[in-house]
Amino acid sequence: MARMNKIHVIGFSLVIALLPFILQRWGATAYYVDVLVFVAIHSILAMGLALLIGFAGQISLGHAAFYGIGAYASGLLTTRASCSPWLAIVAGVIIAGLTAYVIGVPSLKLHGHYLAMATLGAGVIVSVVFNEAVWLTGGPSGFGEIPPLTLLGIEVNNISYYYFSWAVAIAVLILSLNIVNSRVGRALRAIRDSELAAMSSGINTSRFKLQIFVLSGIYGSIAGSLYAHFVTFINPPPFDVFFSVKLLMMVCIGGMQSIWGAIAGAALLTFLPEWLTFLQDFDILAYGVLLLVIIVFFPDGLSGLIKTFISAFRRTAINI
Repeated sequence: MARMNKIHVIGFSLVIALLPFILQRWGATAYYVDVLVFVAIHSILAMGLALLIGFAGQISLGHAAFYGIGAYASGLLTTRASCSPWLAIVAGVIIAGLTAYVIGVPSLKLHGHYLAMATLGAGVIVSVVFNEAVWLTGGPSGFGEIPPLTLLGIEVNNISYYYFSWAVAIAVLILSLNIVNSRVGRALRAIRDSELAAMSSGINTSRFKLQIFVLSGIYGSIAGSLYAHFVTFINPPPFDVFFSVKLLMMVCIGGMQSIWGAIAGAALLTFLPEWLTFLQDFDILAYGVLLLVIIVFFPDGLSGLIKTFISAFRRTAINI
């Protein structure tokens, strides 16, 4: 990882560590700490999708399926099979990885909107299973009593879950930045820019696309397990096609080709419903307007906007 990225990660980690104390000083309730847990979970999902779409150029409209697989694997194994939550998380990763492999092998041979439709179809199939396999998933009603995580015999909840979820998110961030700045990252960007040119350069495009698709599915599974053990209740709606579209919006708004942008987009779209409660069922219009404004006026997303502000600040400081 580059030196500047290390500085950014350390600074970001310090902000995350101090944020609960800052919120407490401002008089914010513990509810906002819970919202920040969801920001961490959504950030993990968005980073995986950013690697797939922004760096490999492979669109996915069914990514919520892997999120659901992780959640249901953790929930079912811990409640029905009395499995350790940690083993359930590992099992979810394996199941999601295998599912991503099975979906990716035929789907990634497609391009453009054909690939989008294939992944959308896969996401719909998984969503139908969650809803219709009542004997297994509880159907639309879902099921609860999912045990919380325990670490060294201590239950991970409330503020400790905040730090745990962000520790996982930062670990995923470091891994993602290392991938982006490695030989693999350069190969992915070459595939994104021109798959034919990448193949001509000796890059095994099929292998790299499948690997990053499986990795993004594993990210989704980890996020799903974190969700299940935090909420302790799951049902199908959080893993439907609309959430897949929302994940895509997080990446687009944050900046398609930025891992940091994925976190910014996840944070904005996680907090946005809290700020738009007065719109009730019309909050989807706000999402649409926000996405339209970002795409038209800030095509590089929030990450590009932040870079522009920093550059302008530096020029102003030099001139002064």
